Amino acid sequence: MKTITVQARADHIASLANATPLSAIEELLWNALDADAREVKVDLVTNTLGAVEAVRVSDDGAGIDIARVDDTFGALGGSWKRADGVTHGLHRRLHGRRGRGRFKAFAIGLHCEWRTTVGVEGGLKSYILSGDAADPGVFTLDDAAPGPATGTEVYITNVRPAADVLTDAGAVVSALAAKFAVYLKAYPAVRVYFCGIPVTPVIVQKSVTDYNVSLPSGAEAKLEVIEWRRRFAGSGRLVFCGGDGFALRERPAGVRPGAAFSFTAYLRSPRFDELEAENALVLDELNPEVRGYLDAARRILRDHFKVRAASDNAARLASWIADGTYPFPADDTSPARERFDAAVADLREHLDGFDALPSRERRYLFSLLLKTTGEK
Repeated sequence: MKTITVQARADHIASLANATPLSAIEELLWNALDADAREVKVDLVTNTLGAVEAVRVSDDGAGIDIARVDDTFGALGGSWKRADGVTHGLHRRLHGRRGRGRFKAFAIGLHCEWRTTVGVEGGLKSYILSGDAADPGVFTLDDAAPGPATGTEVYITNVRPAADVLTDAGAVVSALAAKFAVYLKAYPAVRVYFCGIPVTPVIVQKSVTDYNVSLPSGAEAKLEVIEWRRRFAGSGRLVFCGGDGFALRERPAGVRPGAAFSFTAYLRSPRFDELEAENALVLDELNPEVRGYLDAARRILRDHFKVRAASDNAARLASWIADGTYPFPADDTSPARERFDAAVADLREHLDGFDALPSRERRYLFSLLLKTTGEK
């Protein structure tokens, strides 16, 4: 057995573990993809009550390079990925740079094991790296029986109560699809699964719309707006992408299209690679050029959702008139109808599932609204 001690203060390491379970899953997926994995699976082990007891993230990548284990697990902030830029085997774009992702696993559970199999001269060799949240600066390395193929399985136990949010598979898949959309489009052969559900933008996106972004200086960028079928934590983001389409920075989009819309906007230009190298993207609106791109993207997004909302409202109204639940004729312009429509819009904003109500229930609800907004 070998002991690996992280060269950093314990409180700093613990702060990195203070993440959400979903962000921890994202980091574990990135680590697998950065190890040239073609397929990554996330599975939950639940008890009879449906609570999460363990989380398993397995991949078919190259495994953890034991020759670099002191760098991989013992150095904080000095990741080998910073220098390499691309993966060793398939030469795919690397995500990690700071060597922090592994510590986020402790946001899911108190005990974490990395069970890895690597190729060595003459065959395969397996190891188990393990660590505990009580002492996140210390990892142990043990030999294990050789696995059948290269790859890594991260097995997390003593799960924190917060990890139960992962049981909402639909929301998790939507969030992961948004986070990995650019990567999965660039590498269509990669497969990611969460609880057996493919993580792919195609099955969770509602629409994709492309725009050209032009600044007064003549600079240009592309804006891709993906609307998702359901809301999830982290929607409503604007992602800066380089010329090759890979995400560099992300921030809140700064527009509020309403509860009916869940989206991610991807702003792409080769110029963003240069701005990122200059540490300008992290300055956000403090940098005039970055602010110019943000302002232009926001104007497009506001117009986009104004048109989308008008189209959706027209189609919804037509269906209500057709099924006889809407209490006004289509050509009515009375103040009573204006008050009623405003009340309906407010109710839709705050009542989940409003649009899925059966016509009988919607008719009854509309009759109550009529009494509060004034009869025709």
